[in-house]
Amino acid sequence: MPGSQLPFSAQEYAARLTRVRQSMEDKGIDVLFVEDPSNMAWLTGYDGWSFYVHQGVIVFPDEDPIWWGRSQDANGAIRTCWMDDDRAVSYADHFVQSPDCHPMEDLAAFLASKGYGNKRIGLELDNYYFSAKAFLTLQKELPNATLVDATALVNWQRGVKSDEEIAFMRRAARISDKIIDGILQRVEPGVRKNELVAEIYADAVRGVDDNWGDYPAIVPLLPSGSDAAAPHLTWNWTTFEKGEATFFEISGCYRRYHAPLCRTVFLGKPPQYLLDAEQALIAGLEAGLEAARPGNRAGDVSRALHAELKKWGIERSARCGYPIGLSYPPDWGERTISFRDNDDTILQAGMTFHFMPGLWMKDWGMEITESILIREDGPAECLCSQPRKMFVKD
Repeated sequence: MPGSQLPFSAQEYAARLTRVRQSMEDKGIDVLFVEDPSNMAWLTGYDGWSFYVHQGVIVFPDEDPIWWGRSQDANGAIRTCWMDDDRAVSYADHFVQSPDCHPMEDLAAFLASKGYGNKRIGLELDNYYFSAKAFLTLQKELPNATLVDATALVNWQRGVKSDEEIAFMRRAARISDKIIDGILQRVEPGVRKNELVAEIYADAVRGVDDNWGDYPAIVPLLPSGSDAAAPHLTWNWTTFEKGEATFFEISGCYRRYHAPLCRTVFLGKPPQYLLDAEQALIAGLEAGLEAARPGNRAGDVSRALHAELKKWGIERSARCGYPIGLSYPPDWGERTISFRDNDDTILQAGMTFHFMPGLWMKDWGMEITESILIREDGPAECLCSQPRKMFVKD
């Protein structure tokens, strides 16, 4: 029987599938193979830690999707997907990480058996989970097919969130707030970073009230002092020290939906340059939130932020935001829109972003960010409730 604990209604999944099929038709794609686990879950409900082997969802124009993957994971598909049990198709285990054969040989044979051996097959070519060997194998096994780049085809359909999705993100935001509260309570000079991260994970997984926590797509990031110039350093055995700033990049996660949040903590008396950076960043964030309105463009948010930063003498060239929602490791972004000056994507109500204007200088860094929802009118709503500032603990 179909999964009994599906996160969304049947109508929700049907609407998603309709949008994807329309995009397939627009691009002349006869059948679509989706290997990104976020897109698999969004289309079917599939949820399992199996993305280290080849798996995917096959989307047809005129029949229910098929989950395809490793034989031992088929029971997971039966328990989490909305489709009937016979829509879970698996390949034998001798294909797994073998130098002599490849799972795509099985996929190619299956697609050929369904009459798609000479059709246009859409593939997520630029994706963490689809390898060069996978493409070359399909190309060899399906010589009469046309392999079409369908990178982000599904991702773009995920941009405007449904009410059901937004409700999940609000629950994730409550967990994010709880994590930050715990950090502020516990961080002190002499506390080891791994000990604090253990508490971060405890808060994240316990969740808030009945809203249990799932594992986030990115681990906690918390570089201190000059290391904060590098935005993607994780924790180690060292201790927090007085006279240093640490930014914490975390996210609560509820049923795979995220609400990332970053705050900076200074232990001791902060230097003037950090206080100035704090004021510049807050002003830039508020300007960007005002620009994040339906009908405006993604680039308007970036330009509003950077105009404020320039008033304080801060030049920043990196993008300052990206869409968020359902995701699996190694990334909680949706890999479509970017808040950067030259992105002309029109913002729509229901879109959700991590507005992320981190400052990473030569020997210091600061992050104050917001997960935001584009509303029907007015400036964007911040999903979390933490004060927008650098926290100081004397």
